[in-house]
Amino acid sequence: MNPKAFHQQIDDQQLVDAIVEAEKSTSGEIRVFIRRSACLDPLAAAHAEFDRQGMKKTPLRNAVLIYLVPTTRQFAVAADEGIHLRCGEAFWKSVAEEMADLLREGRYTEGVLAGIRRAGQELGRHFPKFPGDRDDLPNAVIRD
Repeated sequence: MNPKAFHQQIDDQQLVDAIVEAEKSTSGEIRVFIRRSACLDPLAAAHAEFDRQGMKKTPLRNAVLIYLVPTTRQFAVAADEGIHLRCGEAFWKSVAEEMADLLREGRYTEGVLAGIRRAGQELGRHFPKFPGDRDDLPNAVIRD
């Protein structure tokens, strides 16, 4: 993941559109966070950001954060306990592998889109949309 190319090429609107589409079939929530500064442990940083963004406050604990650190060519996918307990570590590892392949090829937007879509499909399978469900978190790409 080339940091400069990543920031120039990533298409925030496509990511937001994909989040909106993914959330149409689920009560779950998906967010994307892009960190400008380096970090040693992207998964720990993702969990800390998960807390800062209030993502544990979803009623069914079914939120997913895709956390990208282009400066160090790293990323993490963090899921709240509700969805993580249903699909397990192997699922998230496969999502990360699919994303990593695309990111390594310089297909940055496609890599993140793949993560959003896979997370959305799994959320929809375990947490389908229900009458009266509302969007608990804003659909946006967050950059620090």
